[in-house]
Amino acid sequence: MVKNHIKNTTVVPIKAYGYTRVSTEEQAKEGISLETQKAKIQAFAALKDLNLVEIITDEGVSGKDLNRPGVQKLLDIVKDKGTEAVIVYKLDRLSRKTQDLLFIIEDIFKKGNTRFFSLTEQIDTETAIGKFFLTIMGAMAQMERELISERTKANLAYKKEIGDSLGHVPYGYKRNKGKLIRNEQEQKIILRIKRLKRDGKSYKKIAEILNEQGILTRNKDAKWHDSTVWYVIRQKKCFAPKNKGV
Repeated sequence: MVKNHIKNTTVVPIKAYGYTRVSTEEQAKEGISLETQKAKIQAFAALKDLNLVEIITDEGVSGKDLNRPGVQKLLDIVKDKGTEAVIVYKLDRLSRKTQDLLFIIEDIFKKGNTRFFSLTEQIDTETAIGKFFLTIMGAMAQMERELISERTKANLAYKKEIGDSLGHVPYGYKRNKGKLIRNEQEQKIILRIKRLKRDGKSYKKIAEILNEQGILTRNKDAKWHDSTVWYVIRQKKCFAPKNKGV
């Protein structure tokens, strides 16, 4: 007599973190409250049988950049501890800035194999539509880099022609009597960032090194973050002159 042995297997729920954010202005808007966002995330996690470990919140904070304690905590968890999924109520809760969204999704979630859910837009990066979304985001990132490069080259050529500088001054440069000239102190920081990146350091590790060594950002009261380092490295591919040995 042959006995059939059925192996008992336990399905471990996917570990997930939620993220909510509301600015001071948004608190008065119907349907955007933190309570609403949390309730939607909790209901979704229960429906999908996800192990919702924690919902991280930034309250009364704008989504204009990534200098928020909550979102930095979330990104640290994804990069250092690892998590299988991140849930937000709406895409702009992570950030209202396209560059930041591209950075989070392309350089953190995608590289960390972290599944991403955005409830309002019905985004699930494991589905066909979700994978298409990732493809579009990657294409947007590439297009943005190329457009920035094109605009930068054209703008610098025009400024060089008229001997003037207008608008935003890129990191590594400063304005002197209407002209754009090199900021040697910032140029040294750029070279250090590039060397650290060439040595295999992550964006986050580079930011930690700069902060530990007391190297200031252009905004003297602001700390370096991985997104700040990412911007500088990418920007300098367009702006920084080539130096031998760098």
